[in-house]
Amino acid sequence: MSERDFNARESDQQERVISIDRVTKVVKGGKNMRFRAAVVVGDLKGKVGFGVSKSIEVPKAIRKAIEAAKKSQVSVKFFGTTIPHEIEGKYEASRVILKPARKGTGVIAGGAVRSVLELAGIKDVVAKSKGSSSPVNAARATIYALSQLLDQKTIEDLRGVRLSTYNASERLIFSGDKTYSINIAADASASKGETDVKA
Repeated sequence: MSERDFNARESDQQERVISIDRVTKVVKGGKNMRFRAAVVVGDLKGKVGFGVSKSIEVPKAIRKAIEAAKKSQVSVKFFGTTIPHEIEGKYEASRVILKPARKGTGVIAGGAVRSVLELAGIKDVVAKSKGSSSPVNAARATIYALSQLLDQKTIEDLRGVRLSTYNASERLIFSGDKTYSINIAADASASKGETDVKA
């Protein structure tokens, strides 16, 4: 079933259904058929959650999954528009590897992993999913990976260096709440001009 987006009525959060499956349970009197809905909820600002629920009706299953996702939201640590460092998340037979990316790269991921990253508000990241192709397991592995991210200061203390991120012509240095921008192309042109003058 194709993905569907639902805008929250009373908040700035968004919900996205990543899968709806029909499940059956064998009981003494026969089989009970229900629908299982898996939903990702996020505010695009660093909060994201995932929920799964079952019901005899699809709308009710989705509502229950949304409530479960909102209760299980985690906070995501950003580094500019990407994540601070590479990390791997595991859940059952699914493995998801997340890597930081340059500004303008976009979200390089698919399926449930992409839904989680987009609703978390991450703009630039490269993801690789291995093992089980189950969207439920992949989403849970991604949520776990995001919850284990370290913030910028912790990484700088561990590595003993100041972090920076690059794009094609600009270098952005993040220091606490401040962002310093250095235009590499302009600096290169200025250096070249000085060299020509000296020559």
